[in-house]
Amino acid sequence: QVHLVESGGGLVQAGDSLRLSCAASGRTFRPYDTGWFRQAPGQERELVAAVSWTGGSTLYADSVKGRFTTTRDDAKNTVYLQMNNLEPEDAAVYYCAAGRIFSRGSRVYDYWGQGTEVTVTY
Repeated sequence: QVHLVESGGGLVQAGDSLRLSCAASGRTFRPYDTGWFRQAPGQERELVAAVSWTGGSTLYADSVKGRFTTTRDDAKNTVYLQMNNLEPEDAAVYYCAAGRIFSRGSRVYDYWGQGTEVTVTY
């Protein structure tokens, strides 16, 4: 069992940056692929970014390419999502997930955090 806890969300203005963190406990992150998803009110949960367990492969939503970067530090059992040049459309609850399949699909991820809210104002 992997327990995930996200942190780093908050209220920012358009153009600002935030870094989200996802800390794992229970088991090491090392064998798991990890993903960041977000869900805005009335919308489906969507993949924002994912990084494979080796760190060698990444996936990004087209809407965040060039602005967001996901990295992992297995020594700290933590995954990060660096978000730059935030836009109001990025406002959502952001979730960290871990699983054994590197995918854009949320259903393949086995473990989920409770989410952290990001609000972006004009």
